[in-house]
Amino acid sequence: MGFAGSIQTVRRYLRPFKAHPAAPPVHRPAPRPRRIVRWIMTDPGNLTADDAADLKEIRTSCPELDAVTHHVRDFATMMRDLRGDQLPAWMDRVLADDLPALHSLVNGMKRDLDAVTAALSIRWSSGQVEGQVTRIKLLKRMGYGRANLDLLRRRVLSSP
Repeated sequence: MGFAGSIQTVRRYLRPFKAHPAAPPVHRPAPRPRRIVRWIMTDPGNLTADDAADLKEIRTSCPELDAVTHHVRDFATMMRDLRGDQLPAWMDRVLADDLPALHSLVNGMKRDLDAVTAALSIRWSSGQVEGQVTRIKLLKRMGYGRANLDLLRRRVLSSP
């Protein structure tokens, strides 16, 4: 149509108007499993907004993790509220899902169901007593610590 310029002139003119290809999405590194476990184990009301958003995103992308989160939080509620009467229903819900690790936990609980139910129902705990027993055992081990392998070897080799 009478344009005396070259094709390169047109290309240079149109270059700023050309749609830039979308930048590749920035992939952030996945959080470490230990951090995800901490998010799941923490009361949802105590999570920061960023942590809650990250956990929600992870739970959305992994249905198994979402199911585990529901079961863990339900169990934590039973422990906090001392609702051992809800344990059989919780165990049935866990067994209904395809979560082998939690199935193992439930099978272990079934072996001593009365004790687990009592632990989830009774306000009293033997934790203080167990702590004192552990401390006493530690003190005894420290006292016998002088009987190391060298002394034992000498006694065994020198015996007739």
